[in-house]
Amino acid sequence: MKKLRWGVIGAGGIAERRTIPGMLLANNAELVAVMEITMEKAEACRAKWGCKKAYDSEAALLADPEIDAVYIASPVVLHAQQAMAAADAGKHILIEKPLALTAEEGDKVIAYCAEKGVQIAAGFMMRFGTHVQAMKKAIADGKMGKVVSGYAQFSGLSAPNEAAWRHYKAKSGGGTLMDMGVHCIDLMQYITGSKVKQVAGFHDNLSFDYEVEDSSTVMLRLENGCQCVVQSNFNIPYPISKWRVSFWGEKGRLLGDEIIGQIDGGTLDACFCDEGEQNTEAEFGNMYTREIESFGNSILNNLPLEVPASDAVQVQKVIEAAYRSNDEGIVITL
Repeated sequence: MKKLRWGVIGAGGIAERRTIPGMLLANNAELVAVMEITMEKAEACRAKWGCKKAYDSEAALLADPEIDAVYIASPVVLHAQQAMAAADAGKHILIEKPLALTAEEGDKVIAYCAEKGVQIAAGFMMRFGTHVQAMKKAIADGKMGKVVSGYAQFSGLSAPNEAAWRHYKAKSGGGTLMDMGVHCIDLMQYITGSKVKQVAGFHDNLSFDYEVEDSSTVMLRLENGCQCVVQSNFNIPYPISKWRVSFWGEKGRLLGDEIIGQIDGGTLDACFCDEGEQNTEAEFGNMYTREIESFGNSILNNLPLEVPASDAVQVQKVIEAAYRSNDEGIVITL
């Protein structure tokens, strides 16, 4: 089988914990090179994952002719610059969310990649969750009837730390909503097949005094009329947090408990008026492997991307509207 040859820009953090291990399991991917901020760190990553090459600059990695595509998992402030450099080098791109510091900057990156003839996808790996896919199918098949309500909660603890770039707006673009709530907003739209039409947001620093919010609640009205609530926090410790995505319709319910996050799992409580309680046993897999294989399949076979970067920019526009809603005390229509 032909394989897409990968380079990783920012081989620590989420790349080291999840994406690289998932990439190594993908049947259409080959990890060629890793890049980190020092050669010592890069060599440690290379040795750990058994790939051929290590670099301490993105320019050097992007100049490597053996690399077809790059995965970018650096701090958000670097995303736009690195993505456009990758486009200049003719490398296809899978990039972590958000695509850039602002949606306007993200639009420019997408246009630049199109001009250079490279594909760019966003790291919304939760779309590939087993129960997420089951929820999407149940709604598409009409089992829920008209979907009228949705709720999602994704939280954790991010205590003050001077080294944490996520706590600085100039480096992250926002706080818990931008980092965690972004996945929930994407899933609200992806699972229902309907985009956000109106937004109202509440954001606060209830526990910590860093620049970005540690608590967020966003209310959404989708184009199909469904009313949704998304809550995300940086001040709820993991042992007591609950990661949930749920929907109610005129004919059924889908209650997803612990079905989001970085591991495919959890339980799905499904009940439909016409069919009663449903057996929702699932065969779980690796969401990151599925993400890498999906991207590789699109590039290798010239197929549309399953998670185009334009979807991430659209979600970022919803987030920016939620921030504006809080600041101005108004409901925003997109």
